[in-house]
Amino acid sequence: MRAPGFHRRPLPAGLVDFRAPEGRALLAQALAAGTAEAFFPLVAHLHTQAEPAWCGLGTLVTVLNALEVDPGRTWKGPWRWFGEELLDCCKSLDVAAAEGLTLEEVACLARCNGAAVEVVHAGPSGEAAFRRALEASVRAPAGPFLVAAYDRAGLGQTGSGHYSPLAAWHPERDLVLILDVARFKYPSHWAPVERLWAAMQGVDPASGRSRGWLSLARADRPEVAVTDAQALSSRLSTLGAAPAPCCPAREP
Repeated sequence: MRAPGFHRRPLPAGLVDFRAPEGRALLAQALAAGTAEAFFPLVAHLHTQAEPAWCGLGTLVTVLNALEVDPGRTWKGPWRWFGEELLDCCKSLDVAAAEGLTLEEVACLARCNGAAVEVVHAGPSGEAAFRRALEASVRAPAGPFLVAAYDRAGLGQTGSGHYSPLAAWHPERDLVLILDVARFKYPSHWAPVERLWAAMQGVDPASGRSRGWLSLARADRPEVAVTDAQALSSRLSTLGAAPAPCCPAREP
């Protein structure tokens, strides 16, 4: 095993590389069981985060494109497609690059950009609810898709808070496929659901609350609570940053 460095890192014990023969066999078995329906739409749009602290943004780019949400504004030339630069609402990109995003901030961004979002903070008695949401998601090819917010240390990885989409579940071995958006660091991998759940219960020091998960589906129209947007805008002002608009202007 190579020594840890800054060009890809070996997966810790107990995690299975998605690309390895074992990882591919697990995917084939999950597909046969019907618990990897979310895999193809998500992997087709899997995005590598562009900044070290942009895992939340990179995950949203993946999920919003997988949900086939129209950004309602151009990305490059005439094309409408989600890139991280389009997610400049609720919290400015500069501040997000400096400090990352809390679970509520990722949810605000998702709502502003055309997703219906359910936010759940992980708690000691919430594992059964997470498992129900996970199974429903991996069986749904058109969403809702699940995003996990977890502490990397809980999986034996380096780093702290991280976001990534969940694409499949292997019922027999109780493993979940994490499509890691920090592909420069770790490959996509299978992890025990129990370990991921424990990692999701870690407290985010920025919010003082546990991490958890988001369930994202397409919304009929962008929706964001005015109070949420105002609170985030006020927080930006206290940091000395110009408040970003709460919702982008959308083209027909």
